[in-house]
Amino acid sequence: MFKKIFLTGLFSLSTSVLAAQQIKLAVLVPEGTTWGNSLKKLAKEVETVTQNEVSFKVYYGGVSGDEPDVLRKIRIGQLHGGIFTGKTLGDIYGDVRAMEIPFTFYDKQNKASAALTKLTPQFNQGLKTKGFVNLGFYEVGQVYVVSTKKISNLNELKGVKIWSWEGDKLVEAMINSLQLVSVPLALPDVLSSLSTGIIDAAYAPPLAILALQWHSKVKYLVDFPTAFSIGALLVSDKTWGKIKPEHQNKIMELSKKFVAEANSKSIQENQQARDQLKKLGIQFSSFPAEDYKKAAGARGNVINQVKDTYISSKVIQVLDQEAK
Repeated sequence: MFKKIFLTGLFSLSTSVLAAQQIKLAVLVPEGTTWGNSLKKLAKEVETVTQNEVSFKVYYGGVSGDEPDVLRKIRIGQLHGGIFTGKTLGDIYGDVRAMEIPFTFYDKQNKASAALTKLTPQFNQGLKTKGFVNLGFYEVGQVYVVSTKKISNLNELKGVKIWSWEGDKLVEAMINSLQLVSVPLALPDVLSSLSTGIIDAAYAPPLAILALQWHSKVKYLVDFPTAFSIGALLVSDKTWGKIKPEHQNKIMELSKKFVAEANSKSIQENQQARDQLKKLGIQFSSFPAEDYKKAAGARGNVINQVKDTYISSKVIQVLDQEAK
């Protein structure tokens, strides 16, 4: 009798262990950042609401490699998900990059957020066809150009040597349109390249400019936002499918909550970062009003280069309606 009870208990325990699903996520963001704290809260709540049947194991700070490395490891099963931005997010599903078409929103954060909300169902469906479930879009914020030399208008951008992600079709289209000089570099090489003159300029949201310490090598920030940058918390569809439907719903609800909190904080932190850059002596240069018309022309040129080869016309049409 004792043996029967023991074996029954052992079987139940083994079944419970086998049923537990650990989701391994790898991200570039360090612990202690807004995104890092958001993930930590999410992981804790997921374990609670699923009674430890689902857990998140998060590898912070790029210890699993950069975004392309993480994507490759997901596809061979070593990892299950991560936060993807820019080029890598576009490598998964190009239409998502519509949000980052330059000179669409300028400083209109609310319009950008509304457009993202409008397009999210369509983006999620597309990501699903590529083997991923989206747990939420992070709003990285408006992207600004920082430079070692003063740039007072769009014409003065011509010939400026600017860092770019190698193979980023959207950034390449923008650089071609504005007649900049593209210098492909790995992200960690940007700081030293600004110092040695290999590049004159780089681009990022204010918070990233501070975090990457680019402010220590540049003198100017072009106060003319080029794009609205986003990221997405993706989990492989194969891994997601192993989770009970009731747990999937709970995780989605929690993720929506914590991503929204992170986005709200990011807006505040980017504004604080702008203020801090000014305090540190970075000079903000504004472009004349007529450059908005020139920027619209450059945007049209970019769209012509990526339309239906990288980003679908259908998504661009919706984006244009939302951006009015």
